[in-house]
Amino acid sequence: MYTSGKYSSRGPALIPRMKTKHRIYYITLFSVVLLGLIATGMFQFWPHSIESTADWTLDKRSVHDAPLIRLPVSSPIPERGDLSCRMHTCFDVYRCGYNPKNRIKVYIYPLQRFVDELGVPISSTGLSREYNDLLSAISDSDFYTDDVTRACLFIPSIDVLNQNSLRIRETAQALAMLPRWDKGMNHLLFNMLPGGPPDYNTALDVPRDRALLAGGGFSTWTYRQGYDVSIPVYSPLSADVEQPEKQPGPRRYFILSSQTAIHREYRAELERLKEENGEALLLLDKCSNLSQGAASARKRCYKGQVYDYPQILQESSFCVVLRGARLGQAALSDVLQAGCVPVILADSYILPFSEVLDWKRASVVIPEEKLSEMYTILKSIPHRQVEEMQRQAHWFWEAYFSSMKAIGLTTLQIINDRIYPYAARTYEQWNNPPVVKWSSVNSPLFLPLIPPRAPGFTAVVLTYDRVESLFRVITEISKVPSLAKLLVVWNNQNKSPPEESLWPKIGVPLKVVRTKENKLSNRFFPYDEIETEAVLAIDDDIIMLTSDELQFGYEYFNYLYTYKMPGDIKNWVDAHMNCEDIAMNFLVANITGKAPIKVTPRKKFKCPECTAIDGLSLDQTHMVERSECINKFASVFGTMPLKVVEHRADPVLYKDDFPEKLKSFPNIGSL
Repeated sequence: MYTSGKYSSRGPALIPRMKTKHRIYYITLFSVVLLGLIATGMFQFWPHSIESTADWTLDKRSVHDAPLIRLPVSSPIPERGDLSCRMHTCFDVYRCGYNPKNRIKVYIYPLQRFVDELGVPISSTGLSREYNDLLSAISDSDFYTDDVTRACLFIPSIDVLNQNSLRIRETAQALAMLPRWDKGMNHLLFNMLPGGPPDYNTALDVPRDRALLAGGGFSTWTYRQGYDVSIPVYSPLSADVEQPEKQPGPRRYFILSSQTAIHREYRAELERLKEENGEALLLLDKCSNLSQGAASARKRCYKGQVYDYPQILQESSFCVVLRGARLGQAALSDVLQAGCVPVILADSYILPFSEVLDWKRASVVIPEEKLSEMYTILKSIPHRQVEEMQRQAHWFWEAYFSSMKAIGLTTLQIINDRIYPYAARTYEQWNNPPVVKWSSVNSPLFLPLIPPRAPGFTAVVLTYDRVESLFRVITEISKVPSLAKLLVVWNNQNKSPPEESLWPKIGVPLKVVRTKENKLSNRFFPYDEIETEAVLAIDDDIIMLTSDELQFGYEYFNYLYTYKMPGDIKNWVDAHMNCEDIAMNFLVANITGKAPIKVTPRKKFKCPECTAIDGLSLDQTHMVERSECINKFASVFGTMPLKVVEHRADPVLYKDDFPEKLKSFPNIGSL
């Protein structure tokens, strides 16, 4: 149409005037030729095979027009799924390659209708509206490519969102027939309702080889950390009902429970809480006096009184989200939209997008066994914090839950950040609402969370030449129950570490990292060998700490020290070989706005091997420089974040007269 209009507008200037009948003849001839060219082009570029480079949209090809593919009974079936898969073992990152935009390219297979040898479809519903919306959003995004040879990630047009509608074996056979399947490498499947009666597995039961799974009900047993993506269960109710945004603050009800068909034991416990706390808790259930259908899904009842759902959620400060037959619940999305703080009681549930979202900012997670204590726990949360959580909850829904588009593109962004970590979104970009002006100091309750890749903590020991003292420190630290790995940072470039046979024999992996320069900041570098969230940074001469004291308290700020330290503080530390501990305290205090927490009694520093030759602190200028660095750091930060503290945190029963075997940390203060 645009081409035809272009020639028409230029016609009078280029074509001499002619008789009307001749003009009509040529116009007709031109139109026929143009239509022929268009038809030829459409035939030339319309998809002829599954490897076609045509755009994926439901508008260009309806489900009914999609090619029919019959699955022989003998068609191969993928493996069940490798629980050990990680991005470095089951994903070919080299296929993604380098590109200036640091963005993965995603290819969507064209639509096909898979049936068995008898002509029965593999799915009872075909392509759902939700999956169509998801694929359409991806095809309209910057991630999409219609060139299969450029693709980093492949998404089948086989709808597995709802396992209830699938024939498990036949769906698996259809996946294996995809031309680029290759045991599922670099393929992504979206599933929101996994499992089925009676067990309701927490991951899709369709065998899928090495494919990544974006799942809506993962537990800690089925979730492959750093490989799969935990996604929300989409709620059509919260998407279809427009509600005016309600400002954070106190609401009519303190706690509201609106889920139906929850376990009778949970229902009984909620009813007991209702009896104890009266009008503060509203306990809703399915309406028994309404006919079944779409209308009844939008209603909830309590003793004959009918409430509109999900609108009623806006009338409560906290909303209960209990596990049902499945861990993932669409109710979570409804609650977030209402700006009601979700109280999640679903043990082992992997919260949606928890790889990047800090759920402590928007929810309260309570163990199922503590349901009876829920009211007391929630009452202890300050009002201001509740308001912040209400605001954050609604923003989470708006940014990541509100549509299939939001869910799909968030999933792709998470995978993109794994492949291009140097260009990944920051914690603040994922978690800070753009319209909210956060203060310069964050509450320690809302510190950035990096989901641990392994349990326990890593001890990082900085050493130079004190081998005997180093070995004693290693021996003592190895007694800590939560130690996962010990990393020795060898800062001496002129001398090699001891031979392997000379090192202490401990029960956890021990790795020695040799540095290129003798810098104090090497102790805070986020080494690849560190696979835990928590890190203990310690010198090779700290031998007066007991294993109980180490077990009792530790934190992780290495990444911030290495990459986010302001000004030239890190350079100053490295140049003077001093004050790295003060710099770290400045950093932590500036971020949290809190003073340090002392967790053990004061004890005298012990270092039998230290001498005036090898001890930095014994140099006469050492203490002078430490005073100088405090002034230097304060000027860089523009404030003095360090605070005087008189608080000390001790473990329960620390000095009480109880048998030692009843104490979790009996050896604190023993040296």
